[in-house]
Amino acid sequence: MKFILLMVVVGVVLWMINSRGRKAVPPPSRPGQPPGGPSPMLACTRCGVHVPQPEAVTDSAGRPYCGVPHRDAGPGSA
Repeated sequence: MKFILLMVVVGVVLWMINSRGRKAVPPPSRPGQPPGGPSPMLACTRCGVHVPQPEAVTDSAGRPYCGVPHRDAGPGSA
């Protein structure tokens, strides 16, 4: 009888320790979600593809492009 009572007490203590440890862990953050909300989309001057403003490449006149090759090719249609 002592052995069963001891096992129950040990089980309850371990359960309490385990449940307390779970509450202390903060929820995981969501990867891939940019902080600060959405960014404006800009159309490439050459091909018209929309890219986020932080990823856009601009020329000296400030026109947005989807990448360096299109910026180097200049405005116009592909």
